[in-house]
Amino acid sequence: MMKNWLAAGAVALTVGMTATIAQAAPVTQPGEQVGLAYGPLPEGVYAINTFSMGRGDARNSADVGVNVPILVWSTGYKLLGATLMPVIAVPSVFVSTNNPAPLANQSQSYFYNPFIGNIFAWDLGNKLSAAYLVGAYIGVGDRGSLCNGALITTGCTPVLANLASTTIRQTFATSYTGDGWNLTGALTYNLTVDDAARFGGQVGAFLGPQPQADGLYIDLTATKTFGKFEIGAVAYGYTDLPVNRNRALYANYAKVGTFAAGGLVGYDFGPFKAQLMVTRTVADRGVGAFADETRGWFRIIAPLYTAQAAALAPTPLVRKY
Repeated sequence: MMKNWLAAGAVALTVGMTATIAQAAPVTQPGEQVGLAYGPLPEGVYAINTFSMGRGDARNSADVGVNVPILVWSTGYKLLGATLMPVIAVPSVFVSTNNPAPLANQSQSYFYNPFIGNIFAWDLGNKLSAAYLVGAYIGVGDRGSLCNGALITTGCTPVLANLASTTIRQTFATSYTGDGWNLTGALTYNLTVDDAARFGGQVGAFLGPQPQADGLYIDLTATKTFGKFEIGAVAYGYTDLPVNRNRALYANYAKVGTFAAGGLVGYDFGPFKAQLMVTRTVADRGVGAFADETRGWFRIIAPLYTAQAAALAPTPLVRKY
């Protein structure tokens, strides 16, 4: 069976659409880490792909999909007792509007800011582990805007306002994986490098500086494995952190946050592991992206190469004739 020591690397976002008020959107997608355990992996290269699709209850809410492909390289090297595991991800976001008549609907997709970082993972013994993930979302992703068929001068909505700035991410996590359990808690802090960054081009000049707050996230997992099946509960939350309201850009700033919970079912196919989750908002603060939402998740976890598997590979028989 595949070991459940799998580390969450980089993630994307849910879309935040702003109109007359200033409002930030999360840089890391809330909930993207649930269902995963943090800890040292056997030496090798691992792929984790998480896709989710959701829609808020508010009238005319857009359908928002997020795909997060992650590569984790467990190097086998250690620093201060921690296994070094570099991580890279290039997430993407899909938006389909549900506009009222006579506005036309639009379906657009964007590459999010890529994430580059490293996980420091400690084996604490007795099936306990801890990890520290540090890295950055590099500000080179698509801008993304919805003009709803209007001229730029009449107004466009920034879909991915948080792409304007590079963001530093830190995650602190601990896991227990004994007796088939995965009990994991992860706390993430995101620091916006430039909280008044601007996009380039004509749309960027019209939109001006993009307000963005630092963010705090929590991801919780409690699952149990029965043979090849995994079942359990997940929950996650996000809140932005205080901004300087003395600045004109943040004078009308509205705080946002969300907390959601749901269930997980997984199956170990041998070469890979699959997980299905459904989550539902149970509390929210703000508008737009944080209207009550139901979201479905699908994840594939697969080792692309492991040193253990290579060592166990049969030696080819060579004969001379």
